[in-house]
Amino acid sequence: MSWELATAADVAVLLGGQSAEREISLQTGATIVDALQSLGCRVRRVDPAQAGWVRELEGVSFAFNALHGPGGEDGVIQGALESLGVAYSGSGVLGSALAMDKQRSKQLWQGVGVSTAGFVTLDADTDWSAVMARFGKVFVKPACEGSSVGMAPASSAEQLEAAWRAAAGYGTVLAEQFIRGPEYTVGILGERALPSIRMETDREFYDYEAKYLSDDTRYHCPSGLNAAEEAEAAALALSAFRSLGCAVWGRADLMRDADGRFYVLEVNTIPGMTSHSLVPMAARAAGMEMPALVRRIVELSWEERHRHG
Repeated sequence: MSWELATAADVAVLLGGQSAEREISLQTGATIVDALQSLGCRVRRVDPAQAGWVRELEGVSFAFNALHGPGGEDGVIQGALESLGVAYSGSGVLGSALAMDKQRSKQLWQGVGVSTAGFVTLDADTDWSAVMARFGKVFVKPACEGSSVGMAPASSAEQLEAAWRAAAGYGTVLAEQFIRGPEYTVGILGERALPSIRMETDREFYDYEAKYLSDDTRYHCPSGLNAAEEAEAAALALSAFRSLGCAVWGRADLMRDADGRFYVLEVNTIPGMTSHSLVPMAARAAGMEMPALVRRIVELSWEERHRHG
């Protein structure tokens, strides 16, 4: 019944927006539009970067949020949709805001015992040499951006300061302990974890180029973990996701060190749905093609909104 209710009128797909991830959002949105139309839905494309976008939501029964980055993934659009009385996909205001802020995510995880790498917040008064003496090597990253925007590795005090200056325009900046080992991602759909994916790139790290532009990035699904390791990665991903108050769907990115320990890097509440995206890949490994995945997200989101509203 929830699918029929959610699609009883036009469905909006929110896409584009004004963040640094606008182009990726347009690609994600186009994929979702295609999937919804294949399911028989009447779809409106709504870009909040355009004047008068709120009027486009009149008569809409449900909004599928395909906005990446600040303004779309951080609780802002979620709060606006709740004020407008429009049901929407994915996590609510609190879960979206916490997951988008890597600093507060990691502070919370440290407090509740979720495995995550050590970090410090950087500013103009940072003792660059002290940070490097503590960690040896770090990744510098903006606290509230995604898609590896503004990220850079640093192996010296000089590199650290330069990376901070390059990222400072994006707001708060973190230096996170470098974990040497393979990177994994675990998609989440409702109460289940999807099969993990291991990423390989010839670049120094899994950056924007490797994620969205390169055809040389290698994705392994199955990831090569044995059953116990797969269960461990799934449990950590779900714990990180739930502890932030996230719901419906998302993705947790993990690193695994030489001792076999997993660390959560971040939780993404609106993962990409592009040709290079990972949640659709994991869903296919679990026997779910894109239209079925999109439909399930709508169903779970409709239930989530009406459970709390």
